Amino acid sequence: MSAIAPGTTGTGATAPRATGTGVTGTRATAPGVTGADVTGARAPGATGTRATAPGAPGPGRYDFSRILSGVKPVVDGADLAICHMETPYGPPEGPFTGYPAFQSPPDVARGLRATGYDSCSTASNHTLDAGPEGIRRTLDALDAAGVRHAGSARSAAEARTPARLRAGGAEVAHLSYTYGTNGIPLPEGKPWAVNLLDPGRVVADARAARRAGADVVLVSLHWGTEWQQEPDRQQLDFARRLTAARTGGKPDIDLLIGTHNHVPQPYEKVNGTWVVYGLGDQVASFVPEKYRGNEGSMARFTFAPAPKGDRWTVSAAEFLAGHSDLGPPFRVVTATAGRFPDVRERVRKAVLSRGAAQDGLKEMRQPEG
Repeated sequence: MSAIAPGTTGTGATAPRATGTGVTGTRATAPGVTGADVTGARAPGATGTRATAPGAPGPGRYDFSRILSGVKPVVDGADLAICHMETPYGPPEGPFTGYPAFQSPPDVARGLRATGYDSCSTASNHTLDAGPEGIRRTLDALDAAGVRHAGSARSAAEARTPARLRAGGAEVAHLSYTYGTNGIPLPEGKPWAVNLLDPGRVVADARAARRAGADVVLVSLHWGTEWQQEPDRQQLDFARRLTAARTGGKPDIDLLIGTHNHVPQPYEKVNGTWVVYGLGDQVASFVPEKYRGNEGSMARFTFAPAPKGDRWTVSAAEFLAGHSDLGPPFRVVTATAGRFPDVRERVRKAVLSRGAAQDGLKEMRQPEG
């Protein structure tokens, strides 16, 4: 089972802004098992981008699939694609708002599905920007588009149920947590509205997913220090603690995927488990002074079942540099040696800065665009 995860994806209308983040995917190949891809990308959230709007704001007025068309072949080619939806959706007719309290067009959900995404993490520091109604609108829109989700919930029962997906013969559980909510308190009587990042809880949830039948457990973490390429002390500490968790001698978590930082961060194997500290941004429209916010990585991890058939392990790890080309027209594209070579080199340097190449991480081969 293989998964690809683009970095932060941000989309928005001409006035409102929205951003998203990408997560990692996995692919599994084994005799008699059909290979499966998991791809991830960040959906609209904080920083945003322009979307074609054939008229005034209103239901179905924005086409975000055009922005993501440059990476659709990578995403859609996966059997399972996972994204991060950072900001809540507003009503179909708006208003759509930007920082500090975001409301993104619900049309984003259809754009994500059209690009090939299957599930989104929704726990972020902006999840509560529009209160419980924003969570409800976001999850309703994702449901309507056929995109699964994890990290926020409309009920206590939903909060207890991780996103369950199938890929390449594997049962995959997708969990999602955020370091905080920008000081916005959890809604009264709804402590389950968004998953807050606590290592003990993450491990307990991962173990519960295993007991429920998950072959692979993917964890999305909204964490770290914005605009900082190096993982901070908390990221390093939590990565060690989470990857060290074991039951019966086997890891409880198979992959950690970080979002939030806006810039690409390193990949690293910790206690034998791959950690992507931060994918950076996939879709964003930062000003020239913050050009790094328009850059990110896409990750693909290939999982194969163990010889006994009772546990899947990573057999290949890959990454691909990505870039928000502000255009016009605005599009998310892969950054190759023949196109945006400076972006590719910056992303490669960040991704490999903690020795991931020695652990076997390779750059995905993509045709020159």
